[in-house]
Amino acid sequence: MTPLSGNAPRPGTWKERLGSVGVWSSALNWASAASAREAAAEVEELGYGSLWVSETPLSKEPFANAAVLLAATARIPMGTGIANVWARDAAAARAAALTLSESFPGRFVLGLGVSHLPAVQARGGQYERPLAKMRDYLDQLEGGAPYEANRGQEDPPVVLAALRRKMLELARDRTQGAHPYFVPPEHTARAREVLGADPLLIPEQAVLLETDPERARALGRDHTSYYLKLPNYTNNLRALGFSDEDFENGGSDRLVDAIVAWGDVDAVRARVRQHLDAGADHVLLQPVAPEHGIGLDQLRELAPALLG
Repeated sequence: MTPLSGNAPRPGTWKERLGSVGVWSSALNWASAASAREAAAEVEELGYGSLWVSETPLSKEPFANAAVLLAATARIPMGTGIANVWARDAAAARAAALTLSESFPGRFVLGLGVSHLPAVQARGGQYERPLAKMRDYLDQLEGGAPYEANRGQEDPPVVLAALRRKMLELARDRTQGAHPYFVPPEHTARAREVLGADPLLIPEQAVLLETDPERARALGRDHTSYYLKLPNYTNNLRALGFSDEDFENGGSDRLVDAIVAWGDVDAVRARVRQHLDAGADHVLLQPVAPEHGIGLDQLRELAPALLG
């Protein structure tokens, strides 16, 4: 699985380069560099359209991690899902993104987000006025962050981790699109309505190949329980019709079923189709796996049905 070249972008627009289905992985933040490189090369070999890495205060730095994985692959685009705007100033983010874009033409997407109060406090920061913070950050990214080194023929697209209307409108007006996380297809439909036809819409979808309902929901709650402690997600879910009762004990069956697409391959394929029919351009699969597992076994089984 050794790549032939690190400089072989897929042709076409970004929607064409990405295709319909990619992979989102927080596990690659915790894996050794050797195993992460092998996993990224296999994700590419399986035919997935992109690979995204996350950012937490306790794990690998996303731009450095993306560079490692880009160098281990030949064609697959990489994205940051997301780079926390409180973690570095806009000049640093712009320099990192332009470095990757020039080094790996047509293969890097800059995903930005305001993250969450606990993650910002863990860095010693103050989480306040997140929408204004993102507006100011984009101002600096566009006009106040000078960069005089070599640049590629095209700058990388920027997408925002947008959930609610105002952030979606900002994504529509100031960037190339939105990358919502922890959302059901109903949110995808609402997001497309706000964004309009042209901007990229790239939702994440947790998946689990497990047909036993009791076991699937238990594993699903292992995934949802952390996120239900974060108001940005629960406020968004309330707007979709969920209530405080749905957030108790790691999530109601209804909520777990909405967030985690569990079942057989056909069940996962149906959920992906729901997102695409609702207006998604590219759906990112996040395999639910224990103890920071990458979930390659699930991605292998899903690939023929989703990528054929």
